[in-house]
Amino acid sequence: MKILLVGHRGYVGPVAARHLTRVLPGAEVHGIDANWFQGSEAAPFPDALFTSQRRADVRDLTEADFRGFDAVVALAAVSNDPIGKEFEDATADINSAAVLKAAKAAKAAGVRRFVFASSCSMYGAGSDSFRKETDTLNPLTAYARSKVATEEGLRAIAGDGFMVTSLRFATACGASPMLRLDLVLNDFVATALRTGRIEVLSDGSPWRPLIHVEDMARAIEWALVRGGADLVEVNVGSQEWTWQVGQLAMDVAGLLGGVAVEINTNAAPDKRSYRVDFSRFAALAPDHQPKKEFAGAVRELADLVRGMDFAGQAVRESRFIRLNILRAHVAGGRLDSALRWTA
Repeated sequence: MKILLVGHRGYVGPVAARHLTRVLPGAEVHGIDANWFQGSEAAPFPDALFTSQRRADVRDLTEADFRGFDAVVALAAVSNDPIGKEFEDATADINSAAVLKAAKAAKAAGVRRFVFASSCSMYGAGSDSFRKETDTLNPLTAYARSKVATEEGLRAIAGDGFMVTSLRFATACGASPMLRLDLVLNDFVATALRTGRIEVLSDGSPWRPLIHVEDMARAIEWALVRGGADLVEVNVGSQEWTWQVGQLAMDVAGLLGGVAVEINTNAAPDKRSYRVDFSRFAALAPDHQPKKEFAGAVRELADLVRGMDFAGQAVRESRFIRLNILRAHVAGGRLDSALRWTA
């Protein structure tokens, strides 16, 4: 199988490539990326895993870029709510319009499978009930709205030999060569190690489902080999990895030891709170269920963070926060306000 990862030099790409080359005999994994975050690696990037790599903006891809591939995995995105708020137009352009344009081009080029990295954040403000794929979506941010729009567009493209899988991932976490520290568990581990405390900015009550990046790779594998319908939209994660944010902080502190937890009990309620029903994924992909153990994941993260160079900066001011990198590129004139390279 010849696989193209679009956005391969992000957080998920190197972990997915490592997994796919191990479990799919003879698979070729190729990568295309805008390279916004080159130079912010937490560990050496595994270039040897990729048959080819090149720099390109997902907005510029055409049918020719997809010819000869059996499958495309769309990872490229403006990656979280703070970036989406600051670069709202680029978020819609990249996460939705460009991905849909790429899907149409891939289908025209003869690609048979298209895997979209979607998000459970589309559920937004959930009730106490567990959100199912058939429930009404309530996106609260530009990032979440972009994922909704992309899924809507992909429904019209799927079919006629073009199999689309939208993986509605829980919040990502875990060690990766392209580690991001703007994700809740990763942030808690890094700040605990760097400062001896975990600061919870909300009142601690919001619910968050999490998924380890290695388990995301297992779900991508399933999407690349599954049978069945031409279109599947599915929540990907597990009930065992669902926490209230305050309890998550306490659990991390307990594993690391000697860490204080400060919860802002006076914070305004964070409406981004939801629990998710993962039973459909369990039924569809029984052999590709999340299996990462929480304590081991925290320790792996801690080992990686201990070896990282923060250049004297605090965690939330460092190059491991994606928004900091993009702001620096824009301020330096390397990216324009639409997040396109100027040279």
